[in-house]
Amino acid sequence: MRMKKFFIGFLCLLGAKISNAQEYFPTNGIRDLRPELYAFINANIVTQPGKTIQNGILLIEKGKVLAVGSTVVVPKDAIVVDLKNKWIYPAFIDPFSKYGMPSQSKGPRNESPQHTPSRKGVFGANDAIKSDTKASMLFKIDEKQASKLREAGFGTVITHMQDGIARGTSSLVFTGNGSENEMVLLPEIAANYSFNKGSSIQDYPSSLMGSIALLRQTFYDAKWYSQNQKSLDFIDISLQSMNDASKMLQVFEGNAKYDPLRVSKLGKEFGIDFIVKGTGDEYQYTDELKANKLKLIVPINFPEATDVEDAFDALGVSLQQAKNWEFAPQNPKILKEKNIPFCLTSAGIDSPNDWLSKLRKAVEVGLSLDAALEAVTTSPAEMFKVSSTLGKLEVGYFANFLVTDSAFLSDKKAKLYQTWVKGAKYEHKSFSQPSLEGKYTVSLNGFSPFKITIKGSDAPEITATTKDTVKIKATIKQDQTRINLTFESPDTLQKGTIRMVCVVDGYQWSGIATLPNGSTQAFLTMGEFFSKKDTASKADKKPEIRVYSSRLPIADFGLDSLPKSESVLFRNATVWTNTGSGIMSSADVWVQNGKIKAVGKNISATDAHIVDATNMHLTPGIIDEHSHIAISRGVNEGTRSVTSEVRIGDVLNPDDINIYRQLAGGVTTSHLLHGSANAIGGQTQLIKLRWGVTDPEKLKFEGADGFIKFALGENVKQSNWGDRQSTRFPQTRMGVEQVIFDGFTRAKEYDALWSKYTIAGKSFKGLVPRRDLTLDALSEILKEKRFITCHSYVQSEINMLMKAADSMGFKVNTFTHILEGYKVADKMKAHGAAASTFADWWAYKYEVIDAIPYNAAILTKMGVLTGINSDDAEMARRLNQEAAKTIKYGGLTEEEAFKLVTLNPAKMLHIDNRVGSIEAGKDADLVLWNNHPLSVYAKPLQTWIEGACYFDIQRDEFMQKRDATDKNYIIQQMIKAKKEGSSTKKPTNQVHILYHCDDVGF
Repeated sequence: MRMKKFFIGFLCLLGAKISNAQEYFPTNGIRDLRPELYAFINANIVTQPGKTIQNGILLIEKGKVLAVGSTVVVPKDAIVVDLKNKWIYPAFIDPFSKYGMPSQSKGPRNESPQHTPSRKGVFGANDAIKSDTKASMLFKIDEKQASKLREAGFGTVITHMQDGIARGTSSLVFTGNGSENEMVLLPEIAANYSFNKGSSIQDYPSSLMGSIALLRQTFYDAKWYSQNQKSLDFIDISLQSMNDASKMLQVFEGNAKYDPLRVSKLGKEFGIDFIVKGTGDEYQYTDELKANKLKLIVPINFPEATDVEDAFDALGVSLQQAKNWEFAPQNPKILKEKNIPFCLTSAGIDSPNDWLSKLRKAVEVGLSLDAALEAVTTSPAEMFKVSSTLGKLEVGYFANFLVTDSAFLSDKKAKLYQTWVKGAKYEHKSFSQPSLEGKYTVSLNGFSPFKITIKGSDAPEITATTKDTVKIKATIKQDQTRINLTFESPDTLQKGTIRMVCVVDGYQWSGIATLPNGSTQAFLTMGEFFSKKDTASKADKKPEIRVYSSRLPIADFGLDSLPKSESVLFRNATVWTNTGSGIMSSADVWVQNGKIKAVGKNISATDAHIVDATNMHLTPGIIDEHSHIAISRGVNEGTRSVTSEVRIGDVLNPDDINIYRQLAGGVTTSHLLHGSANAIGGQTQLIKLRWGVTDPEKLKFEGADGFIKFALGENVKQSNWGDRQSTRFPQTRMGVEQVIFDGFTRAKEYDALWSKYTIAGKSFKGLVPRRDLTLDALSEILKEKRFITCHSYVQSEINMLMKAADSMGFKVNTFTHILEGYKVADKMKAHGAAASTFADWWAYKYEVIDAIPYNAAILTKMGVLTGINSDDAEMARRLNQEAAKTIKYGGLTEEEAFKLVTLNPAKMLHIDNRVGSIEAGKDADLVLWNNHPLSVYAKPLQTWIEGACYFDIQRDEFMQKRDATDKNYIIQQMIKAKKEGSSTKKPTNQVHILYHCDDVGF
């Protein structure tokens, strides 16, 4: 009865298909009316991950699966294909491709910066916003690309123009060779974004934080455009296109580690659930990925081993690079174990063989076969909501499948015979093609007999053996029963190329050989195939695999686990309190729950871990008011005069080794500043140096006031930028003043507009105001919700900004650098501005020619709140010594000097209620020194943040030895990998950028 119902249903379905089939394109010639009904019998059919039908039957017609099972009735008119001992798998889906898209290239570089868009038309104001791009309008079948994709097992790909920050929509296309109309399955499937501006040569943005700010502003603009579109007197296709695509899936390409978390933060702001294409290092921060509920597209272009046989070259390989080479192949396995949704992409891999070998590598190191198949079939289908037609072999699904000779994802020697796309066959290898693997004895007149060994099928390894083993260059081409073999003569007396055309009959070859001298002769070879035993023993030999163990970060001095707050009692220390108690000798400090519980003598704390601090000094953690560490991909958005919309907090890098180095110098808090290329620069970020966190957000000093970077002088007017930089306003110091006045004038008008809108409520008549992120920040300054730290040198400009501030109704919180501050100390005190300066930097440019080492002391004695900062990753490790210089240059007391790098910057940053001194109730940010903290001999023994020990000098010694051993082990594995035939790359110098105020660029 079941069979009868199936057959009736089948006939109805067949009839429906026939009746609905109509011609779309006219045929030039005779129509091909052969049936498109195929029956594949006796195959092992994997219908989906975890489900296999032994000796099954797959029935397809007109590009769709008609039936699949073990008892399917084969129609008489079907073309029957016997696949005995063969396997059928669903074809793969690549969710991130640029197949069929035109190539992109940057336009010619202009003589001067390009401030406005070059694209003419009713588009947006930035060339990197290409949201109007539609992949379906650009898609052209490229048979060369398509062939590679099919050889890699892909039946469909999701493709888009990978150019710009907003990239437009992607299309779902087949990899077959038909017309574009036939191969495009879904013209629009997702909207696409990235942090890379692509081919745009418009100056803005020039940094990662600029890209993020541009995207945020564009999303707000799209919303505003939607709200006001009927009333606006202009058209913006870019914004309209973003709104049109807002209901589609949203895909974001990350370019570096932690980008998925940055994308997640962006998504939360705008209520967008992004699918994020990662970079293959997600295994290093899976807890954060899971907490953010991210869906990932994961590349498997695992890094190649570095050629490190030269010991000098090995020195240039960082531990982070080495460990990522070792553990990156485990990325898919770890994501699966953590239940993080992901699918795989071939992005970054050009060769089908490389893709398949890397996919098998992921299986080899622990990804299950079902999980691997799932990641390239059902997962992308489900993630992109096409699981009703793709990713499986079930009735009604597209007939996209692979025909192989064995378990395809685990067997390195498995052959992919055919890829079927939309019911059309694309053959890669013939079923009748024999294996050539074996050892063959070749006898040619005039040559000593030699042996040829062939290993592998796609790229055979051929060696010749005479008296000595000689490695020879060879190529082999096989066409069913005939082969062409070309190699260099192994005989040193007859140099040249030997070409052999052979007919294969079992293990016997016969044919014609053309010798180096041009003569030909017939030959016959006798061979022996490799035994199954030999083959099995080699296949079963598994590589040495270390299971990844979390290291925070996966680099030098990575922690096995994050430090936890302890209950600890520092006993008998010399305590620098920075309070009225002064420097206390033989004192105790009790820390509990991340806070200082008590300070005094003979404190009793029964539950505390005791640290004997006899002959040691305990101080508050050092606070660096002016730093540029831990910032990703650019410290300056130097393309505009006003960039208050950009935020350092968007681009934090918790892996920066300078965090650890500065902990080793006693620094616990750093104020990360935007650069000095703009009159009004970007928003700053205060962080605690929590080395080992795997979420950039966890570096942030919670609850701290917001600050912003202003700048004056040469950098702003670009007098030190070269002749090309002569078009951006301002070009004079007078212009800088006008930019600041203009900015705050606009901010006041902006506030007035929003105030009018807010008060009117529903009765408001007119356009809904546009949210402007640039003016938002300036408005916060006027409302004393954000505070200014200003890069400054020359007294005339320092005076100018204070007067401008007084006239516009805001205050300058801090002048940084302030090397002529001693000239205007009285005016700074009257204004209420603080000074964060250098101890003895001068003459590094003309602007600072009047700098003196007495500056900090003079400012302090004039009653100006003063601090010493670094502006330099290296100097920050020795800020205690920089502070000590003010004792020599100006005669400050030891306590006054030490406050320059602790309590005073805490007051500048409005965090002195939490840090900067040692007193009950404050954060336990402490440094234990082996010597007087202002001495050149002083070294931090321990650095604590909120009661957790983030640096310990004994642990540091252990980690140095551990890391050296670890790196040496991996170096040996790289050498071994090269000897076993793995591809390697040449060592390259890894430059770690140390940012300063005037560094410009991505």
